[in-house]
Amino acid sequence: MQQQTPPEAFDLAGMVADLNSLLRLKTTVIGIKMFASVEEMTAIPKIRRPSAVHTTDQIVSMASRLGWTVGITGEDLVGAQCRAVIGLAPRDEKWLAGENYVGVWHGTAEDARKRQEALDVVPFGQYQAMAVSPLTSGRLNPPDICLVYATPGQMIILINGLQYTGYRKFEWGVVGETACADSWGRALKTGEPSLSLPCFAERRYGGVPDEEMLMALKPEHLAKAIVGMKQLAKNGLRYPIAPYGIQADVRAGMGVSYGKK
Repeated sequence: MQQQTPPEAFDLAGMVADLNSLLRLKTTVIGIKMFASVEEMTAIPKIRRPSAVHTTDQIVSMASRLGWTVGITGEDLVGAQCRAVIGLAPRDEKWLAGENYVGVWHGTAEDARKRQEALDVVPFGQYQAMAVSPLTSGRLNPPDICLVYATPGQMIILINGLQYTGYRKFEWGVVGETACADSWGRALKTGEPSLSLPCFAERRYGGVPDEEMLMALKPEHLAKAIVGMKQLAKNGLRYPIAPYGIQADVRAGMGVSYGKK
């Protein structure tokens, strides 16, 4: 049998230091890792296990807001909605119907079904557990994906860094409630950088501030963005973006960026 090559480890602490220097983030950058068995998850050093039932938003925020390393199974989550997004429950007919959302988030059963069908989720049957941890802890190295909470100004610089080389146009959607499917659900499913507007549940139960957006991306994509942002900074295109003045003659400012081109 061919031996599998272990996944690449990253200088996660160095990446976080670079991110904080480039973007002045206020929220801890974390990683998510899925596990095929509960035993693999519980073997992570200093991992905490919940003593109550939570949403995935709360578990994620225990890492990003409190700095904890936390591991869960589907039984630790409040319902099938949270479980299904990370592949710990199936997208069965009951789940797809979304009956609980009719008259709450949607006016009709058809609307609720359309929303459920639109969610990007991890396929069921691959995993039994999940862990979250600050990247700087090194306990999930490599994580499957990294989560970066940032303001819109910080986020556009991060995206610019991703686009500095190998340019591509990013196109993201907004499912509305259950926006975790736009971020960690989509990133885990597709491996693509995934931006979201955190939803009501993420803000109410996960404590995500009004001003923050969320980017979920693989560690190699985050490393690429950092390289790009460092070059942008050398070009004078950096965060914070200093307001120039809405009535000033723009030629002087533009000349700094493009005068030698």
